[in-house]
Amino acid sequence: MGTEAFEMSLGLVLLTILTFPAKSSATDHIYNVGDNVPLFVNKIGPLNNPSETYQYYDLPFCHPDPVIQKKESIGEVLCGDRLTNSLYQLNFRLNKLEERLGQKKLRVSEVRKFRDAILGDFYFQMYYDDLPLWGFIGKVEAESMSLSDKGTKYHLFTHLQFDALYNGNQVIEIRAFSDPEHVVDITEDVDIDIEFTYSVSWHATSTQFQNRMEKYSKASLLPVRQKIHWFSFINSVVIIVLLMGLLTLLIMRRLKNDLRKCSNGDEEEDKEVGWKYLHGDVFRHPSNMPLFCAVLGLGTQLLTMVCILFLLACFGVLYPYNRGALLTSLVFIYTLTSMVAGYSAAAFHNQFSVTGWEKSVLLTGILYLGPFFVTVSFLNTVAISYGATSALPFGTIVVILLIYAFLAIPLLGLGGLIGYCIRSEFQAPCATKQLPREIPSLAWYRRTPCQMFVGGLLPFSAIALQLHHLYASMWGYKIYTLPGILFVTFIVLVILTAILTIGLTYIQLSVEDHEWWWRSVLCGGSTAIFMFAYSIYFYIRSNMTGFMQLSFFIGYNACICYAFFLMLGSISFRVSLVFVRHIYSAVKSE
Repeated sequence: MGTEAFEMSLGLVLLTILTFPAKSSATDHIYNVGDNVPLFVNKIGPLNNPSETYQYYDLPFCHPDPVIQKKESIGEVLCGDRLTNSLYQLNFRLNKLEERLGQKKLRVSEVRKFRDAILGDFYFQMYYDDLPLWGFIGKVEAESMSLSDKGTKYHLFTHLQFDALYNGNQVIEIRAFSDPEHVVDITEDVDIDIEFTYSVSWHATSTQFQNRMEKYSKASLLPVRQKIHWFSFINSVVIIVLLMGLLTLLIMRRLKNDLRKCSNGDEEEDKEVGWKYLHGDVFRHPSNMPLFCAVLGLGTQLLTMVCILFLLACFGVLYPYNRGALLTSLVFIYTLTSMVAGYSAAAFHNQFSVTGWEKSVLLTGILYLGPFFVTVSFLNTVAISYGATSALPFGTIVVILLIYAFLAIPLLGLGGLIGYCIRSEFQAPCATKQLPREIPSLAWYRRTPCQMFVGGLLPFSAIALQLHHLYASMWGYKIYTLPGILFVTFIVLVILTAILTIGLTYIQLSVEDHEWWWRSVLCGGSTAIFMFAYSIYFYIRSNMTGFMQLSFFIGYNACICYAFFLMLGSISFRVSLVFVRHIYSAVKSE
């Protein structure tokens, strides 16, 4: 009896599995025919101002009741995404023709809103199964040549055509087209009744689900654009080879001669080696040591963060339109690498003094985030005044502050404590004198501003083309999806900065100027000044307009370039320190 009951139960289970299809879910992107796949409306905004975006229902479209906002990650909120539900019913693999979305009676004020949006060349963005799609709200017709129909006409699109591709039980691609044949003239300030409709067309494709995001990278993989990328890469390599050859022939050759003269012990030849007389001052620690250590700590942290981001991009974790993934990664990677900043700052400070390292760690915590928070607070105020989605909600601000207070600050302090506990003394090849040596008067071309100009211009010239593509991706609609070439360009930037800093440091020591510590940081970081100047040029040449877009462009570019200044300055000092230690270890100090 027990066996028969078991067989009957097993039969019922099998019958249930065979009768009812597998449950579909938006989380695994697998659907059955007729399943309702939600379409979320996201935002609207002027095409030329990527930072100036507004919620979709800020325009009087037909909307569901109630309007429910999708829960979003920190990165999505920081990107200005505000996904909400919609009335569109795009059932999986079900075609629809002239489906009625809703009837809307537009008042004069609402007509003006639509007309202003059309005049501003507004677009909309939606998401369907995590795939982005765009379209325009309306069109402007220039002045007609007929006498009976003068003036500019504003037409609102009332019909949206969705073309979707599927492979098996998964969505592969979707596009939206505003039908120019279904328009309503909203030129006049009058109340008007409008019926919004949409159509859906499904077609099969052989593209696999795991490759569905590749279409968004096709713009960067066009043959012409690939040639431009490779041309820029080859140009950078050629510049590196020429600079390395110049450094080898001029600097290293002269350095070998100097070392040979020092080893001979001839006093006449010894006088020709100017940098040898600085052995008692060249390792004297710089003024404002806590600030200097904070710069080194932050630069090391930012370099670590950039390398991790490149690693994630190369492994495919970060890709175009992975909503908020980049900014989420930035927040958490910066937080976790705070330990690197605290350790680097405290470890370097403790090589010279076992007291006062706490001040260096404290400065490390506020040297970058202080100006950054001030900038973001100003930009957030501007965004709130515009009613834009770029304005951070109060809850998001609280979450970020909590992450910083309860995770970043403790990690920063822990890193500083580790740097203090495993401290070591600064190993200088030469003893430092009590009184500093007087620096002779220098010609204008040997002073800091001129050296900063040379140290920043050459590395910038090697990355200028790739920087243009990067700005076009950040502040436009060109998708930069070549992380490999971008990473190689970054390596080129680091190598060029290191080579030039070594050369400039040697020239500075040759004229008996021993204050090279801060100057190596300034010369290495000066490339960021050229990057910011180029961003201003990029803005002038673009079609971006308005105070809000200008504020966001200047503010965030200033923060990015400031980060590069700290990172490249830290790299420059460290390679200069290795170089100076090497040459003074090779001479016999008097």
